[in-house]
Amino acid sequence: MSARWIVVGLLLLSGMSLLFALMLGSITVHWQSLWAIMQGEQGLYRNLVVDLRLPRAMAAFATGGMLALAGALMQVLLRNPLADPYILGISGGAAVGALTAMLMGVSGVWFTGSAFGGALLSMMLVFTLARGRGSWTSTRLLLTGVVIAAGWGAVISFILAISPDTHLRGMLFWLMGDLSHVQDPGAGWVVLLLGMVLCLPLAHQLNALSRGELQAGALGVDVRPLRLKIYILASLLTAVAVTLAGSIGFVGLIVPHLLRLIMGNDQRLLLPAAVLLGGSLLTVADTLARTVVAPQQLPVGVLTALLGVPVFLYLLQRGQR
Repeated sequence: MSARWIVVGLLLLSGMSLLFALMLGSITVHWQSLWAIMQGEQGLYRNLVVDLRLPRAMAAFATGGMLALAGALMQVLLRNPLADPYILGISGGAAVGALTAMLMGVSGVWFTGSAFGGALLSMMLVFTLARGRGSWTSTRLLLTGVVIAAGWGAVISFILAISPDTHLRGMLFWLMGDLSHVQDPGAGWVVLLLGMVLCLPLAHQLNALSRGELQAGALGVDVRPLRLKIYILASLLTAVAVTLAGSIGFVGLIVPHLLRLIMGNDQRLLLPAAVLLGGSLLTVADTLARTVVAPQQLPVGVLTALLGVPVFLYLLQRGQR
């Protein structure tokens, strides 16, 4: 199948996943009622769909798209198909900031600012330490990120150990990924669209870089500033995604890897396809998370892990064959 037709199919899948999220829940909204709401009908169903389900579905799609796009960029930057948005410790920094805000009892803008500030601090720390006194390499960046992530993990364990029981449930839900508190997904969509606008003009250079730095340089690509752009952009996408929905694993790892096997490594099509599939996957996973054991809700990160582990093992076995 042509890669362009795959992108068209993913567009249809994206629309279906959003409709799926609006219709299903503890109360099922049939398509006739949904159509009436779109025509302007007032009532209980409208409040349920417009005020509760629509912002959450839009936030899930934007978060999934940002994670998948960041994962695709990270895999090009590190030239490693197992790289994901969390590999450089950015989510750990965001988690420390968010958990500290929860421990202090703050919410709203202060909570969001703390999580985002922690992510930016981790991003700057990794880049500064990896660069040192000279230029940085992909291997040095990767190793520095892994060490910083381990350090943040220790701080997270410390915060959980000293936190009162009344705070632990909310902290654990956030660490496993939680979209229930999202009210305004606008910031996520702005960052996602901005990321796409900045990435697509670099697609040809990313194609060259994916073949190796020496070959990219031979083709006229200025590798050093390109690597810096990829790192900053992928880090900001990850920071906003983690700030919006907490730590959600496997989306940024599985989606680009799966698409690369299906449609090749042309970044001009792979990047938008990753956004569409990542957004659709997380939207469906979040819908299942709030309906599988309704009226209780599961952390969405649990569902993405349950879906991602067998898919990744299948892809790994297929790659070995």
